[in-house]
Amino acid sequence: MLFRNRFLLLLALAALLAFLSLSLQFFHLIPVSVAKNGGSSKSRKRIMPDPVTEPPGADPVYEALLYCNLPSVAERSMEGHAPHHFKLVSVHVFIRHGDRYPLYVIPKTKRPEIDCTLVANRKPYHPKLEAFVGHMSKGSGASFESPLHSLPLFPNHPLCEMGELTQTGVVQHLQNGQLLRDIYLKKHKLLPSDWSTDQLYLETTGKSRTLQSGLALLYGFLPDFDWKKIYFRHQPSALFCSGNCYCPVRNQYLEKEQRRQYLLRLKNSQLERTYGDMAKIVDVPTKQLRAANPIDSMLCHFCHNVSFPCTRNGCIDMEHFRVIKTHQIEDERDRREKKLYLGYSLLGAHPILNQTIGRMQRAAEGRKEEIFALYSAHDVTLSPVLSALGLMEAKFPRFAARLIFELWQDREQPREHSVRILYNGVDVTFHTSFCQDHHKRSPKPMCPLENLVRFVRRDMFVALGSGSTSYYDACHREGF
Repeated sequence: MLFRNRFLLLLALAALLAFLSLSLQFFHLIPVSVAKNGGSSKSRKRIMPDPVTEPPGADPVYEALLYCNLPSVAERSMEGHAPHHFKLVSVHVFIRHGDRYPLYVIPKTKRPEIDCTLVANRKPYHPKLEAFVGHMSKGSGASFESPLHSLPLFPNHPLCEMGELTQTGVVQHLQNGQLLRDIYLKKHKLLPSDWSTDQLYLETTGKSRTLQSGLALLYGFLPDFDWKKIYFRHQPSALFCSGNCYCPVRNQYLEKEQRRQYLLRLKNSQLERTYGDMAKIVDVPTKQLRAANPIDSMLCHFCHNVSFPCTRNGCIDMEHFRVIKTHQIEDERDRREKKLYLGYSLLGAHPILNQTIGRMQRAAEGRKEEIFALYSAHDVTLSPVLSALGLMEAKFPRFAARLIFELWQDREQPREHSVRILYNGVDVTFHTSFCQDHHKRSPKPMCPLENLVRFVRRDMFVALGSGSTSYYDACHREGF
């Protein structure tokens, strides 16, 4: 009888786990081994949120912790996963800069005291941190596209300056670089040991935090960080649109999206009361406090475990933080439903996606130039790309977020090339709008390159519903 009861209990638990693994969805994919025939079981799409750490609903504090991206929190990575007969051809990496000091100050409060010098024996720690500082100190003669040569190569202020990368931000990207090195170089031999400058394509905006983040990732990634081989191009636009930045219709979408944000905020009476309460604490008009974007500074306090500021009128506290962060979550949900941001994203992301597929096509033809591309960017860079790809459920880009495009060649059919899309180590290929149905017809755990090319060259314009067939026409169409 005892044996039978135990057997029934185990059977019930097994059934419950099976139900959960099939019913829960998105973004915490379970890595599974891929079948030798190039396919994998349907379980590659299963997901299982961590029952200990992840709340059942959208919790503002938990979302803020994800945004901080603490280096001490381990994460699973699915980069470089493919059947044994697939060869990695090229990799294209988009990153958001690492943890930074706020861009805004809460009026009439003391700035959070964060040290932006790099100290090897201070947390957060990375075994390459000390060597990174030493190498960057010798790099003043590096060849960068103007005006990047005037930027500091690593953060070095005892009290962080506005927007400056912190030690946490450097460590985040040293970790990213080490992770990608283990996968792409040690396992897949993407770059030869005698790699050359023309095999890398490096681009960054003109902010010290993006240049330094890119350098930290490269230092963790490259087996031999040689200044003579490092050349960063400067990108003036956060959209990385190069010579295709003038797009009036994109700007109209953005204006309508900003109007949507404004109206949603007006409807949130709890948010307005919270701003009013905070304004009284710091003794400024509510409009002035809101314009100072207090959540940016509060996130710095939160991520670095520094108390929120106080005045003689009281203290800003976690309840204020929760209300504002909850509204941000609601705003993301409303943004997906209204789809104005999608229109902005399709036009905003097109130039950089078009550049990327161009490099992929050249790599597929056998060219060895620019087989590893790195764009060191901002949240306002990654967010439109994620939206344009159809990844509507993707989290807002956290500090040191990474979005990766992998190009693979099938050795059994060398003319066939496929892509995988990964966001923060999670394979989201079959969540993209251009490949969400492909896995139903094919056992291969990736998507044909031609699907991505067709999406960028044609389907992005179809999704706008404008009848346009080119980026120029979509940007300049009348009557929007």
